Amino acid sequence: MDKTVIAKSSTLTFSKSFYQGGLINRRAVLRTAYAQFVFLAGGADHDQMERMREYLSSLCRGWDVAQVREIVAETLHDLIDPIIYDEAASLIEEHHAAGRDVVIVSTSGAEVVEPIGELLGADRVVATRMVVGDDGRFTGEVEYYAYGPTKAEAVRELAASEGYDLQRCYAYSDSITDVPMLETVGNPCAVNPDRALRREATTRGWPVVTFNRPVPLKKRLPTLSMPSRPVITAVAAIGAAAATATLVWHTSSRRNTGKKRLAVLPVFAAKRKDLEAGLPLTRHE
Repeated sequence: MDKTVIAKSSTLTFSKSFYQGGLINRRAVLRTAYAQFVFLAGGADHDQMERMREYLSSLCRGWDVAQVREIVAETLHDLIDPIIYDEAASLIEEHHAAGRDVVIVSTSGAEVVEPIGELLGADRVVATRMVVGDDGRFTGEVEYYAYGPTKAEAVRELAASEGYDLQRCYAYSDSITDVPMLETVGNPCAVNPDRALRREATTRGWPVVTFNRPVPLKKRLPTLSMPSRPVITAVAAIGAAAATATLVWHTSSRRNTGKKRLAVLPVFAAKRKDLEAGLPLTRHE
């Protein structure tokens, strides 16, 4: 999701709010600010992601889950709304208008990703989940890590349960760590890619696109604002990883029978008449 749907790391963006809520200290705020800088400067490779996962998992040990959800809910619009890419929001709206599902798959914790997915009107969310103890607090252990090959597994499982035809689906990511996910679909696309993914996409002939217009949703045309849709509920974590990638799936019109088309967010805009005729989506650089 990060750098694909929103312009920053979703997890790290809330660090100041967590500090104000007494969940982290000033040193942790500075460390997450540095991590945000590294992420924005060039993404994070596998080793950096693993170090970030270990650090953030340890950091949130003992956090009250209800308090975390409350902080995210109170600050969501102020922090996330202004950094949503206009290009991504427009694409989600177009596919929803065509009767297609939108699914966000992110390495960030579900406590952060689910509210953002609801804000965007996503139909489903797959995110990292952390273990919650009987006392309602995070134990610091990861229950489900939505990262690398695990994302590809989630895509295949969802396609099997929902009837999506993966060869007619689209996947989008900014990170080289999401190559397994991108390989799973017939139409992969690199969005704001890191250097390694850009090289891989060029070698494989995958489209490479840039999103660079963060626009607050409230400033967009009212007619383009889509109501939020049901999102899969998952008990989960604040951030098992800082640098995250996003997958958004769009199925073909629900009026169709048989296999559904599945696509993944950022960059394919579709002409309605082409959609209704069953033609491929038009790609916009």
